[in-house]
Amino acid sequence: MSNAEKSAPKQRGRPFPPGQSGNPAGKPKGARHAALKALDLIGEAGAAEVMATVVEAAKQGDMRAADLLLRRLWPERRGRPLTIDLPPISDAAGVVAALTVVTAAVGGGEISPEEAQGLAAVLETQRRAIETVALDQRIAALEAQSKGKT
Repeated sequence: MSNAEKSAPKQRGRPFPPGQSGNPAGKPKGARHAALKALDLIGEAGAAEVMATVVEAAKQGDMRAADLLLRRLWPERRGRPLTIDLPPISDAAGVVAALTVVTAAVGGGEISPEEAQGLAAVLETQRRAIETVALDQRIAALEAQSKGKT
């Protein structure tokens, strides 16, 4: 029995051959499930009333309501520009010196540990770039040296 004959019974009842979709164009862009559309309508209908209730509660001193409003009106900043005098970074020793400055800034309260973590990530990227360039130069030198010997 050939492979085609073995697979024939499996195909019975399928309207489309394997690998071919019944809807090649796919779902139209922007199409939404009916349940989500219904939820949107419910939300839109009561949104103004809910907002007015939250505003009134905040005016009455409800700190949770005030927090909700303020977080929507003025979202927390994800970061801020930092001014730290870092030493020149042209090699791994420069990265170590820069990390020392960052650590001292955290210890002195100039920057938060989270900000230091972000700076350390930038410095780590710089270290890897320096390391990659140095490795590339070493490989090129070794290749040039090996070509001279053959």
